[in-house]
Formats: sequence, structure tokens, C-alpha cells
Amino acid sequence: MAIEGVMRSGHVQIRVLDLAAAIHHYTEYYGLILTASDDRRAYLKGWDEFDHHSLVLREADEPGMDHVAFKVRGENDLDRIEGELRERLIAVTQIPAGEQLGVGRRIAFTVPTGHRIELYATCEQVGNGLPLRNPDVWPDGLKGMKASRFEHVLLYGPGVEATVALLSSVLGFVVAEDVVTEDGARIGAFLTAASKSHDIAFIEAPEARFHHLAYWLESWDDIRQAADIIRKKNIAIDIGPTRHGISRGLTIYFFDPSGNRNEVFSGSYQHYPDRPTITWDAAELGKAIFYYEGRLNEAFLSVTT
Repeated sequence: MAIEGVMRSGHVQIRVLDLAAAIHHYTEYYGLILTASDDRRAYLKGWDEFDHHSLVLREADEPGMDHVAFKVRGENDLDRIEGELRERLIAVTQIPAGEQLGVGRRIAFTVPTGHRIELYATCEQVGNGLPLRNPDVWPDGLKGMKASRFEHVLLYGPGVEATVALLSSVLGFVVAEDVVTEDGARIGAFLTAASKSHDIAFIEAPEARFHHLAYWLESWDDIRQAADIIRKKNIAIDIGPTRHGISRGLTIYFFDPSGNRNEVFSGSYQHYPDRPTITWDAAELGKAIFYYEGRLNEAFLSVTT
């Protein structure tokens, strides 16, 4: 499928309370690869990602998300999207190349839910540890859960419908699945930029909050091994292993040392432009989120950063 404009989830920058402890968690347990660090930030990637990083850790006084960024196909897409945002009287911030290691110029704006979205077209490629000719299927030295690539984020905030309208009309996102109330109000939306079940999701809430970031694992066996690691290393767990109704994904949720929620995710389906939107009734949200259990747990609903 030819992809124009936004191609995929690029990276997410989160705040952590102790940078050294966070690096240990995300490399030794989650299995990400540290590509660079300084006294302010650390840059990490999944093993099967070619770009310099997909996760940025910034030491701060409180946890949460600074921004989520999407990679567009080319510099002309950045210019076009910036122009369309400005035509809609949306403030756009320009960020020079190099402000993040390895990343070209970026533009940033805030969606109605209160979250900062960034876009960029170029990023240094550092490879996935395998040759581009006659490669093996995985590199040596992988650790922990062996997270392979950045999957998605889930965000809480007000104005989900207006956010969906903006991301759909300007960035070209498509609603793969949504959640509606009995009177038809949309309170949840799972949006895809290309062929994943979702690159970003929103749940209606009173204030802008970060719910979780997710990385991809290859199989259910890998999800179960992640659960073993969580128990063995005494990582704070939320729920799982289990399965979603929304996306059909296989999942387990847990927390980093700062309280930011992590997910490892597998399974799901491929989304194509002619695939219709799947709608869930709010009364069935338990089944939609945790298909096996059929109900939500209190931590999943209430713990955000």
C-alpha cells in the first residue's frame, strides 16, 4: 500500500524520576537497545527498528509523556501539514534538526485532548543488528522481553471527537475502532496511520493524561515469557497475560520504576483503507479491553501519569 503523509508511529518521549533506573528497566527487562544518552535524556530503540530511537527518556520531577511523534514520508509532507494546521489557526512550533539526537527538523502542535503531537521526516538509521544482505532472523545479544518495535500509545483527555476530526482531516489517520455511549457519543477512538490496528488511541477523560506506551513482540509465547520476566524481576504488574477485544491483540501491562505504564503487544490484524470501522458499545468496554476477563480492573481505569 502506498503511504503518503504520516507513515507510522515514530517515537515517544516520556518523563522518568530516575534516569539510571529507567535505562536499566527499559534495556534489561523490556529489552530495548540504548543508542545514546547524556545527562538529560536517553535514547532507545526496539531491536528490529532501523531509526536511531523510538523512545526518549527525560529525567524530571514527575512521570508522564512529553510528546508522541509520527514519521512522515518526506520533508514536503511536513510543509504541507504545517500549512494546513496554520490554515485552521492551530499554533505550530518548529523544532530545529538535532534538538533530538539523530532527528531532523520537527513540527509540534497540541490536539484538543491537550497532548503534544510532533512530526518529522528524517532520522539517522543505525540498523537492526543484522546485515541487509542474507540476514539471519534475529541478532545476537537480545535481552529481556526482546521488544522489537514501537507500537502505539493510549492517551486520556477531553475533546476526543475534535481530536479525531483533526488527525483524520489533516494527518490522514483512520478510525479503526471506536467506543460509543448509548446516545451515540464517541468516548474512545483507535486510529491508524497505515496498516496497524492502531498507532494512537484516545479515551475521553477530564484532563490530559498518559495511559501507556506499547512495544511489539512476535508471538503469544513471547508475551508469556514477558510475564515470566515480570514475576522473576518483581516488576509491578497491572494485568495479563490476556487478550483485547479491540484490536484482538495479545497483551500484558506493567509499570516502569517511575509509574509509567508499559505494554507488550502481539497478534492483532492488518488494517486496509477499505476496512470498515468496528464500533463497541460503552456497556461492553470490559470485553472490549480485556476480552477474556470481560471486565476492567481499577488500576487500568484510574492509574495514569
